[in-house]
Amino acid sequence: MKVAIITDQHFGARKGSKVFHDYFLKFYNEVFFPTLEKEGITTVIDMGDTFDNRKSIDFWALKWAQDNYYNRLKDLGCKVYTIIGNHTTYYKNTNDITAIDLLLREYENVVTIAKAQEITIDDRKILFLPWINQENRDETLQLIAKTNAHIAMGHLELTGFSPYRGFVMDHGDDKTIFNKFTKVFSGHFHTRSSDGKIFYLGNPYEIYWNDVDDNRGFTIFDTETLEHTHIDNPFSIYKKIQYSDTPHQIFKFDEFENKFVKVIVKKKTDENQFQKFIDKLNKVNTLEVKVVENYDLSDNVEFEASENEDTVSILNRYIEDSESSLNKSVVKKLVSSIYKQACEVD
Repeated sequence: MKVAIITDQHFGARKGSKVFHDYFLKFYNEVFFPTLEKEGITTVIDMGDTFDNRKSIDFWALKWAQDNYYNRLKDLGCKVYTIIGNHTTYYKNTNDITAIDLLLREYENVVTIAKAQEITIDDRKILFLPWINQENRDETLQLIAKTNAHIAMGHLELTGFSPYRGFVMDHGDDKTIFNKFTKVFSGHFHTRSSDGKIFYLGNPYEIYWNDVDDNRGFTIFDTETLEHTHIDNPFSIYKKIQYSDTPHQIFKFDEFENKFVKVIVKKKTDENQFQKFIDKLNKVNTLEVKVVENYDLSDNVEFEASENEDTVSILNRYIEDSESSLNKSVVKKLVSSIYKQACEVD
């Protein structure tokens, strides 16, 4: 039996932005629901952070989620197991009050997973693990040690995996507590990563700038073979342009319509031609255009930044290559945190 796994949908994200939810809807209309129908899937596992704000809900966003997700799953006869994540539990130290229980009571097909438990789906026992906190930690760890399930699915914060591309978590739970399992699937981190046993599946779509050019989508899991397949989301809302005296006469601007665009200036010898390029870009109804002038690393002539590296990797390597006496691990963590916050600025 094939089931769909989706995680970190963050309904209501970006303050309930209609622009972003229109972008999200392309994924549901053209990828997610057509795949469910094609594969005959009637079981969906939401692995946490289904809604964005743990303390409140934008009513427009709630209606959007009902109309475009929950009602459609109900009409398809899908049962939905929803694991509680850190964004869908009100308190930080307990899962007692959850957005799923409060907002989705009318949906009999939605099952809330607020405490660690074993559930059998098509003769396959699966250990479900919601957000681990102060109150449930001991009980959760005991069940992990006791269970004979081969598969675990949860909303986990494990050290050694990437919450976003270019940064690796140096805190969290030790992954060795899952050594007994054949496969472990998790939400929480928005980028895909794995060590061959533990799989962070990533969220369905771009939400912030640090998601750009990173694969997004959902996953199909076969309960019989234990194989899983990523279904990619081909749609993006963020685009980068590497400008290097790029001729505006032959550049294809249409693909940047309804996109947030960053123009990264590598070479600009004619200001007039550059302005014509920007003017044409703005005419295709971009959502926003930001120009980033090339930075200068001339103080460190031995440092070379590859175009294949992402920003955080470049910054981390630059810090590592420096002769500073500061604690480089602390500096890299601080810079990565600042960069992430900058990417999330509207």
